[in-house]
Amino acid sequence: MPKAVRFNEYGGIEVLRVVEVALPEPAEGQVLVKVKAAGINPGEAKIRTGSLHDRWPATFPSGQGSDLAGTVTKVGPGVEEFGVGDEVLGFTDLRASHAEYVLTEARELTPKPANLPWQVAGSLFVAGTTAYAAVRSVSLQPGDTVVVSGAAGGVGSLVVQLAKRAGAEVIGIAGPANHDWLAAHGVKPVAYGEGLARQLRESAGRIDAFIDTYGEGYVKLAVELGVELARIDTIIDFAAAQEYGVKTEGSMQASSAAVVAELAALAAEGALEVPIAAQFPLEEVRAAFEQLEQGHTRGKIVLLP
Repeated sequence: MPKAVRFNEYGGIEVLRVVEVALPEPAEGQVLVKVKAAGINPGEAKIRTGSLHDRWPATFPSGQGSDLAGTVTKVGPGVEEFGVGDEVLGFTDLRASHAEYVLTEARELTPKPANLPWQVAGSLFVAGTTAYAAVRSVSLQPGDTVVVSGAAGGVGSLVVQLAKRAGAEVIGIAGPANHDWLAAHGVKPVAYGEGLARQLRESAGRIDAFIDTYGEGYVKLAVELGVELARIDTIIDFAAAQEYGVKTEGSMQASSAAVVAELAALAAEGALEVPIAAQFPLEEVRAAFEQLEQGHTRGKIVLLP
């Protein structure tokens, strides 16, 4: 029987189990995919701990995972755009991609470019669509200056690149270990910590927009720096967004196969780097999340079922 990640209660990584499950059968409009790679994301850890229960409650036993790439093994009635053997990437809204097989809606998939590595394809959806929506939300114009917190993380590393493609000058807040990577991508790195506001004022002069991918006070900092509220977006600090009236646009606002296809094409042609920090087999899902939750990973962590 195929295996999948499950948890039966909220808690730390110790609640995660890899268990045998029945092979799902695709219904009308659905596709069964044998998963080659599935990214993991901070939001999944927060759902598992219960800290997002009011926003995204879990029903137990719960699976997890949205990102996926793999090979079509069966299609349901009415599916004409994909056939058995097709290589695809995309997502599922059923918290189910951390598994050997996943059932998806055909509309949630797009063909995988032949030269796109599996681990990149399988970790593109959440981080990619979140970055896409966040950059779009702050209406960047050529010559604008945007500050990005968590600039080398799974989402931040894509935000800075998409912001550069929009013609903006990008300042990336990150630890010193990631400064060379940021500079190599045309981003001006600034270290977090004491004196950050002063560093940003000295680096930028004028700050037109702020994208927060980290939380922990960056929305407040953006407001204090005088950034227009309509041009501040946080993907994580919902309480601060409510307090200050800034945007919270992320994956939900760009959750489509068309956006995934656009990002996959950029990655396949080398115009968008998706850094892969680490890869783990499905059975080591706890170790994967343990590394993720340390919070200092550059790029994506990927499960390879």
